[in-house]
Amino acid sequence: MNEMTALLEPQSRPAKAHVPHHVQEAIRTVLRWAGEDPTREGLLDTPARVGRAWLEYCQGYQEDPGSHLSRTFDEVGGYDEVVLLKNIPFQSHCEHHMAPITGTASIAYLPRDRVVGISKLARVLHGFARRLQVQERLTAQVAQCIWDNLQPEGVAVVIDAQHGCMTGRGVCTPGVGMVTSRMLGCFLSDPSSRKEVLALMGRS
Repeated sequence: MNEMTALLEPQSRPAKAHVPHHVQEAIRTVLRWAGEDPTREGLLDTPARVGRAWLEYCQGYQEDPGSHLSRTFDEVGGYDEVVLLKNIPFQSHCEHHMAPITGTASIAYLPRDRVVGISKLARVLHGFARRLQVQERLTAQVAQCIWDNLQPEGVAVVIDAQHGCMTGRGVCTPGVGMVTSRMLGCFLSDPSSRKEVLALMGRS
């Protein structure tokens, strides 16, 4: 295991991970380029803090989100309707400006013969969100992961998020939400199933 892999491993990382000198120096370079003095008191520890923060923001690179779906339950009392987790809050960062993406996701699937603990759906979302992302890919990755691992009748994922690269820079337009969706299986092929799951999510 090399130094960077060890630093990025969330399970073994100490509360305050060591941030290598070259990483801290890179952050100091950005501070100087932006017009700041990285030697002033308020910024002395900023390079290390920023380094540790980005280890957390990007810890999804060190996990396989599909592993959260490995333990399933067959005994569901004959239940064969939609399973839905609504409005899961998440945070990611866009790969174009490394600006925050904040929003919520609704994740649904129609079981074929097994279900998974509901917290695992949120873990799948966070596993992909804690990487540099675009919202469209994040939506597709979450849906495909559930489809591949649970092999359900259908999967539906809808994400509603705001992007810091739009609200805090460029066009500077706060309050604008971007909505993306990915439907697989019966939610893609059957209009009535699609309508039902969207209604359960609170969307027309």
